[in-house]
Amino acid sequence: MALYLVQHGLSASKDQDPEQGLTKTGINGVKVIAQAAKGYQVPVGTIFHSEKKRAAQTAELFSAALQADKDIQQIAGIKPLDDVKAFAATLTRTDNSMYVGHLPFMEKLTSYLVAGSTDLTVFKFQNAGIVCLDQRSDGDPWFIKWSLMPHIS
Repeated sequence: MALYLVQHGLSASKDQDPEQGLTKTGINGVKVIAQAAKGYQVPVGTIFHSEKKRAAQTAELFSAALQADKDIQQIAGIKPLDDVKAFAATLTRTDNSMYVGHLPFMEKLTSYLVAGSTDLTVFKFQNAGIVCLDQRSDGDPWFIKWSLMPHIS
């Protein structure tokens, strides 16, 4: 099972949009990464997202590009300051799931799964970027298999 972790696309400020939906630049950024993932034939099953508008929009754009074979689902527990350890305990090796969420949650989740600590930074996310985590077998430690980021800097 692969685990695809995504930070939502670039969003508007609260002054521009109280719901902080994606900007035009944010939409385009997600589309670029989603098309790259499609070109690599990334096999995504279910796409989960937080209840925030920017995460839902990002999930919809990835689903459209990747033609995910399952529904997009809103879930609790992946907002910016939610409990990473509690969420990690719910992960199962069932299919190639994508989770679209926010910082600092996504970085802390990656650090916890890979290094066992939420205090370390093992990967620096970018808006619309994907980090693929995998395990050799159930119960083994997670490792970073690959990533697709909008910028190399």
